[in-house]
Amino acid sequence: MAAGALASLPAFAQTTPDAAPARSLGVVTINSGQPTSLPTQIPTTIEGVTKEQIEQAINATDSEDALKYFPSLLVRKRYIGDYNHAVLSSRASGTGNSARSMVYADGILLSNYLGNGATYAPRWGLVTPEEIERVDVLYGPFSAAYPGNSVGAVVDYVTRMPTRFEAHAKLTGFTQNFRLYGTDSSFSGSQASASLGNKVGDWSWFANINRNKSAGQPLTFTTKALSTTAPAVGARVVTGAVPGLDRTNTPWLLLGSATQYDTTQEHAKIKLAYDFSSTVRAAWTLGYWKNNTQNTSQTYLRDVAGAPVYSGNVSINGRGYTLAATDFGTSNDALVHLMHGLSVKSNTQGVFDWEVAASLYNYQKDQQRAATTAQPGALLGGAGTITDQNGTGWNTLSLKGIWRPDSVNGIKGSHVVDFGYQQDNYALRILRSSIAGNYLTDSAGTVVNDVGGRTRLRSVYAQDAWAFAAKWKTVLGARVESWSASNGFTTFGVGNAANAIYGNRSETAVSPKAALSYQWSTDTVLKASTGRAVRFPTVSELYGATATVNSRFVNDPSLRPEKSWTTELSAEKDLGNGLLRMTFFTENVRDSLYSQTTFDPAANLNVSRVQNVGRIQTKGIEVAYNGNDVFKKGLDLSGSVTYADSRIRENAGFVVTPGDTIGKYQPRVPVWRATALVSYRFDPKLSATFGARYSGPQFSALDNADVNGYAYMGASKYFTTDVRVRYQVSRQWVAAVGIDNLNNYKYWNFHPYPQRTLVAELKFDL
Repeated sequence: MAAGALASLPAFAQTTPDAAPARSLGVVTINSGQPTSLPTQIPTTIEGVTKEQIEQAINATDSEDALKYFPSLLVRKRYIGDYNHAVLSSRASGTGNSARSMVYADGILLSNYLGNGATYAPRWGLVTPEEIERVDVLYGPFSAAYPGNSVGAVVDYVTRMPTRFEAHAKLTGFTQNFRLYGTDSSFSGSQASASLGNKVGDWSWFANINRNKSAGQPLTFTTKALSTTAPAVGARVVTGAVPGLDRTNTPWLLLGSATQYDTTQEHAKIKLAYDFSSTVRAAWTLGYWKNNTQNTSQTYLRDVAGAPVYSGNVSINGRGYTLAATDFGTSNDALVHLMHGLSVKSNTQGVFDWEVAASLYNYQKDQQRAATTAQPGALLGGAGTITDQNGTGWNTLSLKGIWRPDSVNGIKGSHVVDFGYQQDNYALRILRSSIAGNYLTDSAGTVVNDVGGRTRLRSVYAQDAWAFAAKWKTVLGARVESWSASNGFTTFGVGNAANAIYGNRSETAVSPKAALSYQWSTDTVLKASTGRAVRFPTVSELYGATATVNSRFVNDPSLRPEKSWTTELSAEKDLGNGLLRMTFFTENVRDSLYSQTTFDPAANLNVSRVQNVGRIQTKGIEVAYNGNDVFKKGLDLSGSVTYADSRIRENAGFVVTPGDTIGKYQPRVPVWRATALVSYRFDPKLSATFGARYSGPQFSALDNADVNGYAYMGASKYFTTDVRVRYQVSRQWVAAVGIDNLNNYKYWNFHPYPQRTLVAELKFDL
């Protein structure tokens, strides 16, 4: 017990695809005929939410909204339809560490391990809220069935698979009034979704289409440090600059807004399933996601005639400044991604069951065309660049077995063994070229930057859930992983001294796991768990050096994998109408892979580099409660409070001076977090919900020098409230209206989050 162990938490038993999950204390047991990433025995904390709970209580415009009130989780969703920065953070992993969590949908990997950080968010767009049947979240790296990326959390979406004919349609509208610095405007959008499904004999199918059109608020801002020089000869005198303080409380000027996305996304998915027998099912999924985005900027500056000013030499309050052509950038993104998944699974519940599953995620088209000429002319064309990621993607293969050696006539014995083989392959290619003519339409010209490479992870694992005594159960397991990196290269143009071709690498790691649970009483269970996790470097961290007009990323092909030991001690008590859980957790990470971004004022660009941080230690406690019909019938309550003291204990590197990161808080991991959700069903037709979320102060820099969180590039604390009212108009029609960020809290995570947003829905079900 001292060495570690945990047995899982609330147990979900699902015997048919549409069966309501049954919750009991002890190690979680999963029985399901649907594709899922979950092993049958889950030796870790698990929380879940159902389709009915999402529809009643959450203003869900994107699939990641289903996670909004989970304990200790945050998705950095900047606007509705955020496709490239909505990363997931957990107890001891901030929003800069996207590779320290896993997201699956029907057993298909949605997490993007081509890189680690904001631009490698899970592919949430391949799941729409209307498809979701339920979502489960596993905390910690305690199951041998998952690689080291599970160190933070594993999110598993199960989407609908009908048992009869069904049809659904939904219309959603949303709008926010956004006021910040010199921006004062409304940003709105709409969604339309439709689904059909049926089961006829041994065949079942489900199809969903969705279209999202949204305008997000500005996400970045054009800034200048205070000038100490006189204006250049002929400089235009301008007004409109907004004085402010940056994240280190240094004065600067904000000259305009940027990265305001107008986004149109189209999603289509079809799922087919065939039952070879009552115990063997094959399932196939094809997902299509298309995204077209226009990114624009707005200047706050006006000359004496009132005309907007975007470039050139200017005079502000008698001081001289130079506006580069790209200070107010514009770009267009065009993406088409495809997802395939195939699985064949047996579910006899006898001595042996098995599963074969494979998936493929492909960047069929992924291009960004950006102007290098100044606005407003850049909106019509001119010189620019094109960044093309064609050929990027990943594929997975999984062979799983379940052995119940002492199972007799369907009655489970004392042992359940999960084992398997997994292989994950990742390929990255980012080609950036110049365009001398019209960046909107012309083909690529001279190569500016070309990077790429591959990684592969092969793993075997086994774990045994053993009920060795009447009130005791243990889960013991291990995972052996073989990782390799190959074909890495970095190019900055012909003859550039920074060009490089990298040699191949390979490493092997063993990750033991252990868990133990004890049924203290009929309503109380005690649990302990420990597990090692090894998170290997991604392709981008190894090879992805880039240099653009406004940013630079410095790679490191010799990065070491990060190695974590995580431990939990939990107590759960069934209160009759609710479940109360208290969990103590610790995590000790060596060689943590961390990307640090700093602003170089001399070059006027952001510089990011990946490094190994010697050791980060986290200690904390999490308290969570979920209850139905609490105090009175129809009143549902849930909430959580998390305390995490996450500090850098060892680090040979530094930000400004040696030792300046030692003892500092891990970036993007706040000390305190809390959620609360209260929902009341007035009658079978009408329900109302109030939610609240809190996060304490946090930092983005390794040396915690960014003391001002309420600034562009800062990371602030926040307290937001949400409301939702849902009304069943008739048997087939449902209407709902809600407000996210009701109290209009202005908060930041490098970018500003949305302000008060109104959401209205109309849904039809047949």
